Amino acid sequence: MRCAGTKRLEELCAQNQRTSFNVLKPRFNAAKEATFHSSTKRTQTQLQKPQSKSGGDEDIKQWNVAISSYMRNGRCNEALRVFERMPRWSSVSYNAMISGYLRNGEFETARKMFDEMPERDLVSWNVMIKGYVRNRNLGKARELFERMSERDVCSWNTLLSGYAQNGCVDEARRVFDRMPEKNEVSWNALLSAYVQNGRMEEACVLFESRENWALVSWNCLLGGFVKKKKIVEGRKFFDGMSVRDVVSWNTIITGYAQNGKIDESRKLFDESLVKDVFTWTAMVSGYVQNKMVEEARELFDKMPERNEVSWNAMIAGYVQGERMEMAKELFDVMPFRNVSTWNTMITGYAQCGDVSEAKNLFDKMPKRDPVSWAAMIAGYSQCGHGHEALRLFVQMEREGGRLNRSSFSSALSTCADVVALELGKQLHGRLVKGGYESGCFVGNALLLMYCKCGSIEDANDLFEEMTGRDIVSWNTMISGYSRHGFGEEALRFFESMKRQGLKPDDATMVAVLSACSHTGLVEKGREYFNTMTQEYGVIPNSQHYACMVDLLGRAGLLEEAHSLMKEMPFEPDGAIWGTLLGASRVHGNTELAEIAADKIFAMEPENSGMYVLLSNLYASLGRWGDVSKLRVRMRDKGVKKATGYSWIEIQNKTHTFSVGDEFHAERDEIYAFMEDLDLRMKKAGYVSKTSVVLHDVEEEEKERMVRYHSERLAVAYGIMRVPQGKPIRVIKNLRVCEDCHSAIKCMAKITGRVIILRDNNRFHHFRDGSCSCGDYW
Repeated sequence: MRCAGTKRLEELCAQNQRTSFNVLKPRFNAAKEATFHSSTKRTQTQLQKPQSKSGGDEDIKQWNVAISSYMRNGRCNEALRVFERMPRWSSVSYNAMISGYLRNGEFETARKMFDEMPERDLVSWNVMIKGYVRNRNLGKARELFERMSERDVCSWNTLLSGYAQNGCVDEARRVFDRMPEKNEVSWNALLSAYVQNGRMEEACVLFESRENWALVSWNCLLGGFVKKKKIVEGRKFFDGMSVRDVVSWNTIITGYAQNGKIDESRKLFDESLVKDVFTWTAMVSGYVQNKMVEEARELFDKMPERNEVSWNAMIAGYVQGERMEMAKELFDVMPFRNVSTWNTMITGYAQCGDVSEAKNLFDKMPKRDPVSWAAMIAGYSQCGHGHEALRLFVQMEREGGRLNRSSFSSALSTCADVVALELGKQLHGRLVKGGYESGCFVGNALLLMYCKCGSIEDANDLFEEMTGRDIVSWNTMISGYSRHGFGEEALRFFESMKRQGLKPDDATMVAVLSACSHTGLVEKGREYFNTMTQEYGVIPNSQHYACMVDLLGRAGLLEEAHSLMKEMPFEPDGAIWGTLLGASRVHGNTELAEIAADKIFAMEPENSGMYVLLSNLYASLGRWGDVSKLRVRMRDKGVKKATGYSWIEIQNKTHTFSVGDEFHAERDEIYAFMEDLDLRMKKAGYVSKTSVVLHDVEEEEKERMVRYHSERLAVAYGIMRVPQGKPIRVIKNLRVCEDCHSAIKCMAKITGRVIILRDNNRFHHFRDGSCSCGDYW
């Protein structure tokens, strides 16, 4: 059965179908008029009741109640139909419509109705000011406020709260001081503004300026002490509270737990006379944050009731400890999972390298949010599945997933890893349109993408435009210039960073020493290394020592490099021995190379790169018997040489080449072009360096073998297909060989092209027959 109110409303609708409509026409747009007339015809066929132009106060009240009911349930169109059929409107009718539109996010419709009101009361003004505040248009809210002929405490509080909630604390204080009358809401709004913005001294002064604060105010200030990690002051304040509720206890318990004082937190937990599910959860979360997962689980099992936060905290504890089996057990029995639960599990599996299980859960999710997409994209990226990460990013956009800073950052990081410059540029454009470009988090990801994709000029342009640059921004640029072979420019950035007042950290000094190494600035490198502890408080770690060994080794100072390794405060790792081995190969020091190789083979018996370095040295000296012995040793230990390949991106498509590639669709055209190019290079004076060939074959065969190395094929294809005037960007997964380095210099000279080659160690910028490395690599 229908209720009496509904029946009465139908009667009123029927009585007023044909009245008051002409008055409405000027006030609503054509679209709303069309909607109205259409609904009127339907109503006329449904309700055949007597018609009247009358409407008493009690009837108007029922109409207003119906409007409010529809608006509360998000049914704006039905509310409008009721409003349009009313015989007359009171200010309450208008106010119900305006507040309803605001509640349902239809701000512009609410504003238009407010502007068209024949008469406004105090509530109308207050509702609209609140609408502007919610819409974060404080200027318009203030303008409306100043136009009011009369104001009540609600008007003042609405404006005060608007400023407070948007961090405009000083403006909020000025409004507060102007108020002719203040109530609890006024005082609490200003107190909360001070607390939320970390201005605890002013909050305390305000708190002490009056008595009889409500308990909620005491809890607000206590929360401020905890948020600012002022746990001593917070405890003193807590002890001075004459009345405490469960929120008070939860706040102080959480404060001690978050500051690592878990024993004191537990003591307070045990003393608490009132505990709710949040008290228990605060203690469980505290144990998890302090990596005391067993204690957390013991308390979790004793909880009289649990909520989503409790379950998520316990699962997160297992995830952080990489105990995914335990996390999965809880996940499977959890009675109510939310999107955060799924995200935690996906992140956990991805961080443990089990990206397939992460994707399996991702596919089963009933609902995804931006964090879900970002976690899965980051998982693919961190596990080396760059192309899958980018495909997922594209899928997210197609399915209407909301992009956030984290998903953009992960996608940019992936572009950097797979050197997808064109896609990275497209993402940059999307960031600008989405308003995400400003700020360090995304800005630094963009810098890294441009640096790793070989576009150091774009990186520099972006750096100059960035606001709020941090130490990571500077480190990225210093490291970028260093890897691109522009060591002196890197050092200029370093000096500029210091002039800006930023203190160098560990990563800064690694980048600086690397710049010295790549540029051959031995004395400058020694100076930085010997003074960085005293000047910047940076204690040398293995990376700094590796840079110094590399610096000395490249300069041929092998014995000094070896002596430095002996003086290290810790044992050299495989990376440092590998650096010495590489330098020994370049300078032909077999004895030191064999010492380094023996150390590496003991530490990293499956490191194929070190076998290749030593084999290169033997081959360059014509010691083919030793080369053969190394190959047998590799075979016996199951060590396989990493396959070298190079790739180039042209029009968003990646073309990959291996040595002597036979699979590219345009191979015949490529090889014909290379034959012609080879003749032009020889006329220009190029001579093959066949010593890089690790096979005991005839010289002519060696020339043929080096001619079709993967990087040379990729460069040749770039010359064929990349438009004149644009740089050719090629990436190789291994170190570029000496002969290819010489050949590409010649290619750049005879074709007039700029060629940028990134190998596994650094960038080479080839232009007019020379390279940015100065042949010092």
